[in-house]
Amino acid sequence: MSYVVATDVGGTCTDTVVVGSDGALTIGKVLSTPPDFATGVIDSVRAAAENLGLSLVELLADTSLFVHGSTVVDNTLLTGDGARTGLITTAGFEDTLRVTRGAYGRWSGLPEDQIKHPVATERPRPLVDQRRIRGVPERVDYEGKVVQPLDVEATEAAIRALVDEHDVEAIAVCLLWSFRNPSHEQAIAQLIERVAPEVYVSLSSDIAPLPGEYERTSTTAINANAGKRTQEYVRTLQTSLTDEGYDGPVLVMQGYGGLLPATQAADRAVGMIECGPVAGLIGSRFLGELLDQPDVIAVDMGGTTSKVGVLQDGRLDFASEPMVNRYHYLAPKIEVVSIGAGGGSVISLEEGSLAPRIGPRSAGSRPGPVCYGLGGTEPTLTDVMVLLGYMDPDQFLGGSLRLDADASRTVFAEQIAEPLGMSVEEAAAGIYRVACSQMSDLIHEITVERGLDPRDFVLHAYGGTCSMLAGVFAEELNVSKVLIPYSASVNCAFGLAASDIAHELGVTRLVELPSPAADLNVVFDPLMVSGEKALREAGFGPDRSHLQRAVGMRYSLQVHELIVPVPGTDPLTDDGLTQLVADFERAYEQRYGPGSAHKDAGIEITQFRVTATGRLDRPAMRPEAAAGTQAADALLGGRPIFSEADDRMVDADIYAFDRLGPGTTIAGPAVIHTPVTTVVLQSGHTATMDAHRNLEVTFA
Repeated sequence: MSYVVATDVGGTCTDTVVVGSDGALTIGKVLSTPPDFATGVIDSVRAAAENLGLSLVELLADTSLFVHGSTVVDNTLLTGDGARTGLITTAGFEDTLRVTRGAYGRWSGLPEDQIKHPVATERPRPLVDQRRIRGVPERVDYEGKVVQPLDVEATEAAIRALVDEHDVEAIAVCLLWSFRNPSHEQAIAQLIERVAPEVYVSLSSDIAPLPGEYERTSTTAINANAGKRTQEYVRTLQTSLTDEGYDGPVLVMQGYGGLLPATQAADRAVGMIECGPVAGLIGSRFLGELLDQPDVIAVDMGGTTSKVGVLQDGRLDFASEPMVNRYHYLAPKIEVVSIGAGGGSVISLEEGSLAPRIGPRSAGSRPGPVCYGLGGTEPTLTDVMVLLGYMDPDQFLGGSLRLDADASRTVFAEQIAEPLGMSVEEAAAGIYRVACSQMSDLIHEITVERGLDPRDFVLHAYGGTCSMLAGVFAEELNVSKVLIPYSASVNCAFGLAASDIAHELGVTRLVELPSPAADLNVVFDPLMVSGEKALREAGFGPDRSHLQRAVGMRYSLQVHELIVPVPGTDPLTDDGLTQLVADFERAYEQRYGPGSAHKDAGIEITQFRVTATGRLDRPAMRPEAAAGTQAADALLGGRPIFSEADDRMVDADIYAFDRLGPGTTIAGPAVIHTPVTTVVLQSGHTATMDAHRNLEVTFA
C-alpha cells in the first residue's frame, strides 16, 4: 500500500488526510502547536497513522507524496511576529506605505459597521517602520529606460544603516517601474548579499512585477516580513519529516489553487496567504465534479475564522483586490471572503450597549475555549455549543480531550448571561442566532449582492464548527440542500490531496482595444513556452499538462480590473478577442451591477497570465452500495439540545456517524457525532448518507 499524506495547519487544529492507493481516506486531527507549528504537523500525521494501525515511521516510509498547507504566513502577519524589515525604494517615494491608496486606504478591509463612520477610521499600521525606510538615488521611466543610474555608494550606505542601526533581518526592495527594467533592483540585491549576506531579500521585480506603486510595495514588504519565518518553518518541517523517515517530495499549496515544491514556496511567502481556505474550495470542486454539483457555495467555519467561496459551473474566481490584515497585495489568489467568527471566537459585550459580539479575537488552540480546560478565561462559540447540548464533552476529538461543560457554564454566566439579565440557555441561544446571522450575511454578500441566487446552489458545509450551524443559515438562504462531506472537519486537507502542481506566469503589458488578436498572441507565446518548459522539467508529459491563459481587463482610466479566462490554447483570433470582450463585460456587470458596463469608455488589457498545471493522481473515491443500515443501528441515546424552530431545549436522538451506512436517513432534531466534528439536525431537517459517506441535508 502506498499513501498520499495531506496536512493543513489551522489556527486551532492541524488536520491530516491520508489517501491510500485503494482510495480509502483516513483522518487525523490534533490541536495546533503555535509557535512551533511543525510539531503539530507531525502529531497530526501520527494520529492518522494510529487510525490506520501503523506507526508514524511505517506510514511515512510508504508515503509517496506529502502535501501541505499552512497559516504560517497569515499568522505571522496577524500577530506582528515577522522579521524586522527594512525597505529600500526610489528617493522621494519613502512614504508610499503610509499613503496607501489615499482615502480608500483608511477603510479598505474594515467591516461594514466601521466603514459607516469613515472619520473614525485609520490606515493600517505600515508593515515597515518609517525609520527603516531608505530612499536611494535612481530612476527608471515607464518604458524601462534608465533616466538616473543607481547611486551605488549611497545604496551601500543605506543598506549598512538598516543593518547596523536598526538590526533588520529582511529588506524589501521596490523601485519605480522596476517591473519594466529590474536591473537596479538586481544590483541592490547583489550589494545586500555582499554587505549583509544573512539578511533575507525580497525584490518587487521577482515577487510582484505588476503596476500599482502602493500594492507592489506592500506585496514586497509582506513577502520580506513573512519570508524569513516561512523559510525557517518549511526547513524545520522538512527536517522533521526526514527525521521520521520520509524521503519524498514536499509540495505546498498556493493561494491561486496550485501546489509548488516546498523550496520554491518558501521563497514566495506571499503566495501562501489563505492557502488553506483555497484548498478547501479545491476539495469542494472535486466533490462537486464527483456528485454532479457544478454550482456550490463552499462554507468553511473552523476554530478561528469563517470563509466562503463560490463555484459556478465548477469554476473558481480570482480575487480582484487580494488583502490580508488590511494590507493589499499583488498575487493571484482564489477569491475567499471571511469574517473573524469560528469555534474559538471570543464572545464579548460591547461597552454601554451590551450588544453581543462574536470575534474577531480568537482563543485559538492555546489556551482555547474555556471548556478545553487549558487555561481559557473568556467564553467562545465552542462553549456556547456545549451549553446548547450540541457537543458531547466525552466525544470531542474522538474522546482525546474531555470538555469541561461546568467551566463553560460558570464563565458564560458571569460574563454574558448575567449582565444581559438572561438565563444561560437564553443567552447561549441568542449568541447562536447571532452566529447564524453573521454567516447568512457573509454568504449573502458573495452571492445575492453579486447577482447570484442561492437557490441555484448546493451548500458545502465543512470545518470543525460549520455543521452545527449550517442547517439554520442554509435554510434561511433557501439553498437547494446542504452537503456535509465525509472529510468535513478536515476538508482543507482533503482539498490538498485533490490538487495539482501549478506555476503562475505573468507579464504586464498595456494593450488598448480594439487591437488585432496577433498583438495578444505575441505576448502570450513566450509565457506558453515557459509554462510548457516548467512542466516538462517537472516530469509532466503532454497528457498530464494543461495551460490556461487569462488577461487582466479594465475600462480605460479605471483602477479596478477583472481577470478574464481566455479559452483554449490555440492562437487567439479576432473573433475570439471579440468574445473575450463580451466575457469581460458580462463579468463586470455581474460584479458591479446591471448596466455598469460601458464599452464606449474604452477597454484596456493590462496583464497577461498563464497557469501551467501538472495533473497529479486524484483520490479514487469508490462509491459504496447501500447496506440496509437503519438509523436505530447508530443510536447512542438522547439528550436535550436547543431547537431553533421550537425556540427551546428539546429532547433529541444522538447518533454515531461510524455506525451509519449509505442510504441511512435520520430526521431532526438529532445530533450525529463523528470522530472529528459534530452534525446538528434541527427540527424539520433530514440527513441521508450518500454512497461516499457524505451527509445530504434537506429541509421540510
